[in-house]
Amino acid sequence: YGYQLGVKHQYKEGMMDQVDRVLYDLNHNPFSRRILTNIYVHQDLHEMNLYPCAYSMTFNVTQKKGEDRLTLNAILNQRSQDVLAANNWNVVQYAVLVHMIAQVCDMNVGELVHVIADAHIYDRHIPIIRELIARTPYPAPKFWLNPEVKDFYQFTRNDVRVEDYVTGEQIRDIPIAI
Repeated sequence: YGYQLGVKHQYKEGMMDQVDRVLYDLNHNPFSRRILTNIYVHQDLHEMNLYPCAYSMTFNVTQKKGEDRLTLNAILNQRSQDVLAANNWNVVQYAVLVHMIAQVCDMNVGELVHVIADAHIYDRHIPIIRELIARTPYPAPKFWLNPEVKDFYQFTRNDVRVEDYVTGEQIRDIPIAI
């Protein structure tokens, strides 16, 4: 789905893809209500095996009274989600993205609001979900993002780290519906 984000479009400021546009607007017009990405491009759907589930992000910047530094918030819209197979992945990937964008725009990280139109648990997943719910929870890990990176396109996998992550026994062979 990254193709849609990388397509260049003509703006009065020049040619930019969707990510470039978000970064530009956050730096030049942070209180705009038009800062968003959208990968649900109807003309491309026929080429996809699965239509995008998480398809748009809207970025909203706020400022606390008396503070100079802005705060970046985001709303993730998702049409459909297999809760067992995708929820953790969707939340983590977009939360990390918000942290990355906030950092390179010199903003605080605010809220990530995740709107899911159809969050579902398949019948065959119910026993697995019950097992997961019955497990003893572990403390939340810590997220680290290399504070020296100031250019969004310079992030590498070495600039992102999860610390103090404790896991239970892995559940394998989760059946996936397409």
